[in-house]
Amino acid sequence: MASSKKTAPSKDDPKPVSASASSDELNPKTTQYEFLGPMGAFGMVTALPVLVLFFAICCNKTGYPSSLLISDYKTYFDQLFTGDLLKAMWDPMAMLVYLGFVALQALLYVALPGDLYPGTLLRNGERLKYRMNGFTAYHSTLFIGLYFLKDTGLKPLVFVYDHWIGLAFSSVMFSYVVALFVYIKSFAPGALLALGGNTGNALYDFMIGRELNPRIGDFDIKFFTELRPGIIGWQVLNICFAAKQYLDLGYITNSMVLVQAFQTWYIVDSFWNEEAVLTTMDITTDGFGYMLSFGLYSWLPMNYTLQARYLVDFPRDLSWVEFGAILALNIIGYYIFRSSNSQKNEFRSNPSNPSVKDLKYITTSKGTKLITSSWWGMSRHINYLGDWLMSLSWCLPCGFGSVVPYFYAIYFAVLLLHRERRDDHKCRTKYGKDWEKYCEIVKYRIIPGNESDQKFATT
Repeated sequence: MASSKKTAPSKDDPKPVSASASSDELNPKTTQYEFLGPMGAFGMVTALPVLVLFFAICCNKTGYPSSLLISDYKTYFDQLFTGDLLKAMWDPMAMLVYLGFVALQALLYVALPGDLYPGTLLRNGERLKYRMNGFTAYHSTLFIGLYFLKDTGLKPLVFVYDHWIGLAFSSVMFSYVVALFVYIKSFAPGALLALGGNTGNALYDFMIGRELNPRIGDFDIKFFTELRPGIIGWQVLNICFAAKQYLDLGYITNSMVLVQAFQTWYIVDSFWNEEAVLTTMDITTDGFGYMLSFGLYSWLPMNYTLQARYLVDFPRDLSWVEFGAILALNIIGYYIFRSSNSQKNEFRSNPSNPSVKDLKYITTSKGTKLITSSWWGMSRHINYLGDWLMSLSWCLPCGFGSVVPYFYAIYFAVLLLHRERRDDHKCRTKYGKDWEKYCEIVKYRIIPGNESDQKFATT
């Protein structure tokens, strides 16, 4: 039987609204837009799926775009309108495989044992509980796969490469369906809405996410989606591409070994520290809508596997110098990322621990302690730097024949910069002059010593 973990109340927990509060008091109207408002929402809902399908349709053994120049893409965009495209996209077998995989993850989420962890205190006074069995679900998925492959060998895994366009299209369509379902569900009586997703503009609220924690009974749709289908799917797809390369070449290149090792380590680390997701903005602040649904059901598994898929089409054997340099970059990035995050988490949960008790900090008027020394004295988001260095190391094994394998590092840099600005705005609003004082002490946003980073630190 699963045990239930207890956590001490946080000073940052929201003050619960009175049980007798009206619906308007519990779910106040959102008055500010993000992501350029309804127009930005329209762009995300329409353009991002096209990008996923573009990479699926136009990037293959015939070639990948070599740069970011528009002229390099004309030939590839022409491929979007060939007669066989609809046939490749509408692939019933690929759709069944995709739906079957999601159903398997849902079954494992419900059936496997795991400790119950409490989330943050909600505005309505509730503290939801979350079952932590992702690590077990991850390994169960791999063992199930191994069981079915014991008599067939690796050949069935080639299905993923051969039906990639159909799988990508299925993931896009499924993400729309889930997003529409939770949007409609958010109008049910008693739903707790996200503070940023109740504007009254249907398109924007659909995109950003209206309900904070949509659940069917104890099945938390957002928490399930956050790690299970996308991240486990990422691992499974990567394995399929490695199998395809092995069947094509008779061996796996050292560049593919690096990509597989780096990304597998990242995935395993995510599940090993699964409870950390409960304090992220995705869970505590953002509603569950199209942005998270598409991002986790489609964008993540389809685009984060670009490096492995590229190395199937254009295999590379790295020199040992290249191999060692890329490996060192990943280790450095991981050390910065994990060490800094662990330090902050330990400071929050166990400040008397000898490893963190001597850290310097300032105390805000709300009682929150902001670290100003060690990792967190170097920059306000030093963990982002480590995260990005890891993302770059995933791309470098692919060489420089195309910009496409570097899409993840480029996109991730933009994502982290936006996330930093979003977090800065939130903290500046929340802590006021205390945040300004903190920024004077910790001058850099992400990169220590970067003068341009300091220049815009308080803008």
